[in-house]
Amino acid sequence: MKQELFKKLQQITEQNLLDIEAHKQRGNHVVGFYCLYAPTELAVAADAIPLPLCGTRQAPIEAAEEVLPRNLCPLIKSSYGFAATDTCPFFRFSDMVVADTTCDGKKKMFEIMAAIKPVHVLQLPQNQDMAKSLSPWKDEIEKLVAVLEKLTDRQITPEKISRSIALLNKERRAKKRLMDVTQAKPSPLTGPELVEILFKTGFFADKEKGIDLMNEIADACQTLIEKKESPYTENTFRILLTGVPIGLGSDKVVKIIEQCGANVVAFESCSGYKQTFQVDETVDPIQALAGQYLSIPCSVMSPNPGRMEMLTEMIKSFSIDGVVDLTWQACHTYNIESFHVRKLVQDSFGLPFLHLETDYSESDTEQLRVRIEAFLEMI
Repeated sequence: MKQELFKKLQQITEQNLLDIEAHKQRGNHVVGFYCLYAPTELAVAADAIPLPLCGTRQAPIEAAEEVLPRNLCPLIKSSYGFAATDTCPFFRFSDMVVADTTCDGKKKMFEIMAAIKPVHVLQLPQNQDMAKSLSPWKDEIEKLVAVLEKLTDRQITPEKISRSIALLNKERRAKKRLMDVTQAKPSPLTGPELVEILFKTGFFADKEKGIDLMNEIADACQTLIEKKESPYTENTFRILLTGVPIGLGSDKVVKIIEQCGANVVAFESCSGYKQTFQVDETVDPIQALAGQYLSIPCSVMSPNPGRMEMLTEMIKSFSIDGVVDLTWQACHTYNIESFHVRKLVQDSFGLPFLHLETDYSESDTEQLRVRIEAFLEMI
C-alpha cells in the first residue's frame, strides 16, 4: 500500500515540471520563496505558483564558493550555487524571488543574487513584540502586494487573498495530519519517508493535488496503525529533530539516526512542524497574514519563547525519548539558541540531548555516527 503511494508521489513529482511549464505558457507566473516568513498566499492570490527555493544539496556549493565565503552556511551557499549554475529548474521557472532578512548571510547573498534574477527583500523585524513590530511588518507585506501586482499584471484583492488563505490553511492542515500519524507508537513512517513526502509535495504546482496526496498517505498510515504494521517496534527509540531546516540532500543526520536503530518521528524545524500554523480567516486578510507569519518561532527572533513552547508540546504529543538539535555550520542564531533548547530538554523533561553542527558534505558521516550511537546508548 505504502509502496504504491510513494510511486504515485514520484509520478506526480515528474509531471509537476510539465505542469509548471504549462502554467507559464498560459501567461501566468512563478514566484520563488526562500523562507517560511514570506506569505506565499499573496503569490497564489495573483494566480502565480509559489515555489520553495532553499538549496538542500552539496553539488552547487563548489560553484558558490567562487563568490561566497567558504565558511558560510551550506544552505546559503547551496541556494546561491543553484542560481549561479542554473541547475535548479524551480529557480529557472521563477520570474522573481521573494527573499528576507532572516540572517546576515542570506541578506548579503541576496544582494549578489539580484544580478541573476529579480529579488524583492522583505525587511523582517527581529522580535515579536506586536505593539512595535506588527505595523512595519504589515507595511512590508503591503509592499509585496504591490510588487506582485506589477509583476503579474493582476489585481490582488482582499477577496483573492482570503481565498488563498483558505487554500493554504487546508494544505497546512493536511501537512499536520500527515506529520501527526507518527505520534502512533510504533510509527507507520520512517523519518526519511516523511522528509521525502514533505519535500516533494512542497513543489507541487497544483495545491489540491498535493493536499489530496498527503491525506491519502495519512489515510493509508491510519490503516497501518490499526493493523499494527510498522518497520519499528514499540521499544524503538523515538527522536525529535529540531534546529535548521532539512530536505532531500541535506538529510544525512536523519538517515544516520535511523541506520543506528532509532526512529525520527518529529521535525520541529521550518521544513517540518513550524509549517502547521493556521492563518485567521475571519479578520482582515493582510492583518491576519502579518500577525501569523510574524509569530513563526525562528531563532532569528530575540527572544524566541515560541520555539520552546512548540518543543514542549511536541515532546509530549510524540512520546519523545531523546532530542537532537541540528545546526548548519555558521548558523549562529540556531547555534547559540541550542543552549536554551538543551536546558528545556534536560531540565524540564530529563531527556538525553545531542547538539550537532555540520554541513551538507559526507566527510563527517562516521564521526556523526559515533556521536549518535553514543547518544542512543544514553537513552
